Amino acid sequence: MSDKHLTTNQGVPVTDNQSSLTVGERGPVLLQDVHLIEKLAHFDRERIPERVVHAKGAGAHGYFQVYKSMAPYTCAKFLQEPEKQTPVFVRFSTVVGARGSADTARDPRGFAVKFYTEEGNYDLVGNNLPVFFIRDALKFPDMVHSFKPSPDSNIPTSSSANSRFWDFISLTPESTHMIVWLFSDRGTPKSYRMMEGFGVNTYKWVNTAREARYVKYHWKPKLGVHSLDRNEATKLAGTDPDYLTRDLWDTIARGGEVEYELNVQMMDIAKELEQDFDPLDATKTWPEDKFPLMPIGKMVLNRNPENYFAETEQAAFCPANIVPGIELSADKLLQGRVFSYADTQRHRLGPNYLQLAINRPHVQVNNNQRDAAMQSGSFSGTVNYEPNSLGGGMPNEAPPSPTSPYRVDGEITRRKISLTNDFAQAGARYRSLDSINQDHLIDNIVDSLENADKPIQERMVDNFTNADRELGARVTQGLHP
Repeated sequence: MSDKHLTTNQGVPVTDNQSSLTVGERGPVLLQDVHLIEKLAHFDRERIPERVVHAKGAGAHGYFQVYKSMAPYTCAKFLQEPEKQTPVFVRFSTVVGARGSADTARDPRGFAVKFYTEEGNYDLVGNNLPVFFIRDALKFPDMVHSFKPSPDSNIPTSSSANSRFWDFISLTPESTHMIVWLFSDRGTPKSYRMMEGFGVNTYKWVNTAREARYVKYHWKPKLGVHSLDRNEATKLAGTDPDYLTRDLWDTIARGGEVEYELNVQMMDIAKELEQDFDPLDATKTWPEDKFPLMPIGKMVLNRNPENYFAETEQAAFCPANIVPGIELSADKLLQGRVFSYADTQRHRLGPNYLQLAINRPHVQVNNNQRDAAMQSGSFSGTVNYEPNSLGGGMPNEAPPSPTSPYRVDGEITRRKISLTNDFAQAGARYRSLDSINQDHLIDNIVDSLENADKPIQERMVDNFTNADRELGARVTQGLHP
């Protein structure tokens, strides 16, 4: 079968399955990329009705309050008045496991926040780790397929300890940084109340003068960051698989509050190409000594859901849900998420999922969408189009809001970004750990990687060695004592 090559579902040969179609090397992704759209649309419909990823979650209601006006940086109204409390709903989750899986399995944790602002809903959808496995959404279906149970046996990954997971990771060098984070004790948080959250992707803030800056988001827990080691996490998976869910619920049920501080990093867009990495690459962090964290507000969770299904299970988040003053960057992973998340929700919950109470904005919604499954709105009149005169011209277009000028120019191409630099930050992260956490990282990697085939182990050792010679040597020693 040496001539077996990739094709689309129509049988058209796929000559590049690594990079989305963009305007220039680093420009935005094009909707005409039929291969990307086909892969994501098919992927979004692979599970009914459970979420494909982030299936098991826990949620809570609360509020967000900015410390001072962010007017110099953004015109987003919910970031202007310190006395204002913006309602929020937060859903924490595990990424790979099914709805019945254990809370303490090694896995990234979702950290999704829905802000019910006076300008509509704003969703900040992130994880508890600052980076991701891949930089291009075209690879997302492949990534998750390799993490999920095997298609022939349906045997799950069991904390990622199999050849399928490591096979994909070893052939995707950009994942090395994420692996150093995930296989540290950060991959098994002790509590949702005690883990950080990150937006992961790069966004833009725009002020009334139409000045734009890149931003990255960081949630800092008031209680600090606390983790479980592998042995504790494994024990709890058997004795109390809902440990993190129970901890969050019980804390709030007792009248306690769960608090996080929101910080942002900012970068002048003019300086993005001055870095030794691509700032729009989701496998990279921005060094905090060059781009310091700015505390901008706090979030307090103080109310449990009244019905798990109606709220936590039906909560639908999407990075496309932004408000004036916040814009999307050309981050290739983010651009794919903007399509994929909403498409998933339309499939999972139906085209009118935004009419569900947990997803409905707290402001009036005026548009001409009337039909489709589970329509629950109450409408009257003959007009369901715009422009019109029969309805007095209503609803008409809103006044323009400040947006940043954004010019794109380049040939349409599929290319990787130039500044990959996939190992430097992984090595720096390893060296930043104290000796105990380095020991735990090595132990966790070896415990999982030793179940993979030998050629896969060798590829991973090469990747770890490229990140840090000591890291590669210690993993080798662990695999072959």
